[in-house]
Amino acid sequence: MARAQRAVKGGSNKFDILSLDPTKLADWQVADEAEKRMKHIERLAEEWGIEKKELIPMGHYIGKIDYAAILDRLKDRPNGKYIDVTAITPTPLGEGKTTTTMGLVQGLGKLGKNVSGAIRQPSAGPTMNIKGSAAGGGLSQCIPLTPFSLGLTGDFDAVSLAHNLAMVAVQARLQHEFINDDAFLAAKRLKRLDIDPRNVEMKWVIDFCAQSLRDIVMGLGGKMDGFMMRSGFAINVSSEVMAILAVFQDLKDFRDRMSKIVVAYNKKGEPVTTADLEVDGAMTAWMLRALNPNLLQTLEGQPVMVHAGPFANIAVGQNSIVADRIALKLSDYHVTESGFAADIGFEKFWNIKCRFSGLVPQAAVIVATVRALKMHGGGPAVAPGKPLDPAYTKENLALVEKGCANLLAHIETVKKAGINPVVCINSFYTDTRAEVDLVKKIGEQGGARVALSQHWLKGGEGARELAEAVIDACNEKTEFKFLYEDKMPLRKRIETIAKDVYGADGVSYSADAAAKAERMEKDPKFKDFATCMVKTHLSLSHDPTLKGRPKGWTLPIRDILTYGGAKFLVPVAGAIALLPGTASDPAFRRVDVDVETGKVTGLF
Repeated sequence: MARAQRAVKGGSNKFDILSLDPTKLADWQVADEAEKRMKHIERLAEEWGIEKKELIPMGHYIGKIDYAAILDRLKDRPNGKYIDVTAITPTPLGEGKTTTTMGLVQGLGKLGKNVSGAIRQPSAGPTMNIKGSAAGGGLSQCIPLTPFSLGLTGDFDAVSLAHNLAMVAVQARLQHEFINDDAFLAAKRLKRLDIDPRNVEMKWVIDFCAQSLRDIVMGLGGKMDGFMMRSGFAINVSSEVMAILAVFQDLKDFRDRMSKIVVAYNKKGEPVTTADLEVDGAMTAWMLRALNPNLLQTLEGQPVMVHAGPFANIAVGQNSIVADRIALKLSDYHVTESGFAADIGFEKFWNIKCRFSGLVPQAAVIVATVRALKMHGGGPAVAPGKPLDPAYTKENLALVEKGCANLLAHIETVKKAGINPVVCINSFYTDTRAEVDLVKKIGEQGGARVALSQHWLKGGEGARELAEAVIDACNEKTEFKFLYEDKMPLRKRIETIAKDVYGADGVSYSADAAAKAERMEKDPKFKDFATCMVKTHLSLSHDPTLKGRPKGWTLPIRDILTYGGAKFLVPVAGAIALLPGTASDPAFRRVDVDVETGKVTGLF
């Protein structure tokens, strides 16, 4: 009861959000207007039940939460309802998953529920490239938009610094072991690690999309200019440090995990860890400021936790366990978002995050758009920066019906977890009533509740139907179960995910991947490692050109990475790169600063 009273007391922003018209205003303009009336961070925290000593203000409208203090205080309080937001296989434009997350939080707020959300911090890569800032859109956004989009409180900077410090350590050790003898190393109290420069597991990271940095040669020059070797970059969010930030339980757990990151292998094929390089303590020191989750708000004033990073296609793609644990103690309903579609984002939420956290969800929302269903039904290619083909703006029931095969695959995946699926039809103004009714009919036949939501256009008011469906799903009995048991061998796990989630006929392995899998299955230290797949988000298969629900294909595994600290084994399927490329018409071309007001413009 106390939680519900706080929710009513807090309410939403005092101005009428429906006075803003997202059809005439850009997302950043909507956010700019809403930010003039948003709650001060101290008021937001107090209304949510956070004590003053547990809040670390980072300005007027953003704060960090002392996770250790609040979880200790609330350890005996029961959890609220836990809801994951996932999606069907998207078009390259995205289908509004974060927008739906914000809309659902706002919709539950309209129904008088004490509700919170948790999303991942956006990467500067997509923010300055194609997809935008991932704050949501229209009248369902996370604000304040500019700091959210441009680095927030520095968590991603800390990840980059910690990760790259490990690369500095390994490169320096290679140089000094190459130019100095054992007596010199002993005098410096350095043990010769005999690192194989051709077998360095890690790459450098950068929080941009920069295809020219994927494969580089460094150390050119004289012997004092470093050790010449082949290397490369990955995007920041694919770092194992980011993965640890998503799954750690407390500082002791975090520190232990940071010591077990495998940086490279020696010439005997044995792992060289951050602890071997004596860099793990310093890496942890860089990360201390990032361990506390960030607190922001929706356009309508509900609390939103922002922590850890996106990209479930090449990373775990979940906001942090500690953020969800805090929110579940403070809220009666907590909506968390996982990356991309149910085949990768939800699958990792289900089999990694829930396994590590012990948290059990009651429902999963599957975001679908008529646009994406038409693409999966055989519609023309959808490309960022190019006008949509008329097939996507005119009624075409045949394309929608055929494309619903993709929707049904994701409904089946959620049902395999034993939790209740709710399909959200994320409404576009070009959708016709007949198209929406057809999706509802097919989704309900597939065993899901289906709700039309107009949150982009109407905010929480437009998400009432979705919110009611989610409440109904949360009140229904669940029989949560994992897809595979802990003791299942690695290759059997990969096959199970490939067949039961992706719909593959089987799995093939490169010679290197097969050798690694065999070695890992024999090594007892990997027995409790999670399986974190790397695969394109643009198809249920490994091939982004295969739309709908592909049949008659085999999943090719070309490599398996080891994340010793996160405790992930990471099979890499197909030709996916860990560093995306920048497109020909990137978003940074439209981002600027108003020199009169100092405000950032053009973010979306």
